[in-house]
Amino acid sequence: MNQDEYKPTVKLTPEQEAARNKRNGAIAFGLVAFVVLIFLTTVVQMTSNWNAGAAG
Repeated sequence: MNQDEYKPTVKLTPEQEAARNKRNGAIAFGLVAFVVLIFLTTVVQMTSNWNAGAAG
């Protein structure tokens, strides 16, 4: 299908589009928060292991 031929079958009201955008923002924020949490957990674990190796 060509991009020019794409016609949406569902028309959203402005309120529905605003709600969708808000929901997408919340999902994006959740994903970024999850990635930051995993990164910080990894850094803490690596620092802990590094300190344990340096002490012993």
